[in-house]
Amino acid sequence: MYKVNFKEHQSHIHFIGIGGISMSGLARILLMQGFTISGSDLSETPLCEELKALGATIFYGQVASNIIPGIDCVVYTAAISQDNEEYLEAKRQGLHMLGRSALLGQIMDNYKMPIAVAGTHGKTTTTSMVSTLLLAGGLDPTISVGGILPAIGGNLRIGQSDIFVTEDCEYTNSFLDFRPKVSIILNIEEDHMDFFKGIEEIYDSFHRFARELPPDGHLIINGDIPDYEKVTYDLPCQVTTYGFQTDLDYSAQAIAYDEKGLASFDFYKKGVFQTRIQLSVTGEHNVSNALSVIALGEILALDLSQIQTGLVNFDGTKRRFEYKGSYQGVHVIDDYAHHPTEIKATLQAAKHYQSQALWLVFQPHTFTRTKAFFKDFVEALSPVDHLILTDIYAAREKNTLGISSEDLYKEILKTGCDAYYIADFENVRDFLQKNCASGDLLITMGAGDVVNIGENLLNS
Repeated sequence: MYKVNFKEHQSHIHFIGIGGISMSGLARILLMQGFTISGSDLSETPLCEELKALGATIFYGQVASNIIPGIDCVVYTAAISQDNEEYLEAKRQGLHMLGRSALLGQIMDNYKMPIAVAGTHGKTTTTSMVSTLLLAGGLDPTISVGGILPAIGGNLRIGQSDIFVTEDCEYTNSFLDFRPKVSIILNIEEDHMDFFKGIEEIYDSFHRFARELPPDGHLIINGDIPDYEKVTYDLPCQVTTYGFQTDLDYSAQAIAYDEKGLASFDFYKKGVFQTRIQLSVTGEHNVSNALSVIALGEILALDLSQIQTGLVNFDGTKRRFEYKGSYQGVHVIDDYAHHPTEIKATLQAAKHYQSQALWLVFQPHTFTRTKAFFKDFVEALSPVDHLILTDIYAAREKNTLGISSEDLYKEILKTGCDAYYIADFENVRDFLQKNCASGDLLITMGAGDVVNIGENLLNS
């Protein structure tokens, strides 16, 4: 595998898909260290323009001519297909190739305290929560997060300490390229079934990830994960558990919500009450996330008052139950949820939001996920008052499974849910304008571009 020379900083690194939230962050880290950076994306984005302003060469469209003379290494993501013209040209020229995760792993190796946040759900939110905690504690971390975090003004922060914090995804086992000192595992469920063959293979992947921790490292794992010992049984590092069971190392009891839906809970350590914790976000899932962050804070020798300050300072990230505004008295929320478990968590959080009726506009994400969890999607989506389904966001896939949003719509109708299938975003906006009433709550949900519906409604 190609090794980036972080001592001389003279290499020219090219990124295929440089406008992505993670790739743009890695490109910026290298730019600020003096590397020559170029890259391509399918369309102009604010992140691409920011990189251009820092000195990167950006191409729009992915064609062979983007592989210009002088490139030492080409970085790509799992979303880049093997027949991508730019990728093929780099291979034809015999250039060094690195996956995104391999590059991130090499960057992490330059820090004494690399921290990794993993799990099927909640990685971006928890990484952002960790980041807010570290900033409140004055630890000056470098942060690479998969969302826009208001506290750092984007998806990346370059610090001067030896702490590096990032989220790690299990898809294609990419997180096995990382060598963290502290890891958090939030949850383990079936997902990415276009890669994994089943839940046992996913457990094995997380076990291998945990095995990357050194003997003086630390794993923080959700003890509410069924059979979590499959991950921890032979680890040489220290293991801390957290969750809602009182026999775990860290637990939360007496969860309550204020008039704004914000959560608070009693924090217990090894069964002994410590203090009442107030959050600035809603949902039981965020209470669980907060417990993992408390455990990390104590590992980093922060006192409880600093941890409390960091947690209350965190008020969310972009596209995670994000309040977008109000349209004629209709409150508009956007959320990234695209897995049935995430949908349930978001809708559970919405119950603490005072409103008349709940409208949900859902854009399924990938054909394989829709097919694999079809019945679970029906169950997760049907409890809302009004549901609108748009077409499936294909992402990296082609529809070889014969699945569609219309199939979901027909099955959800059988549950008695007031459901609609509307493919075109403009037609969705028009429908919402005619049917939503003042005091209603509207959530746009999905990992694609469904956020545009709410924003267009607010701007109409």
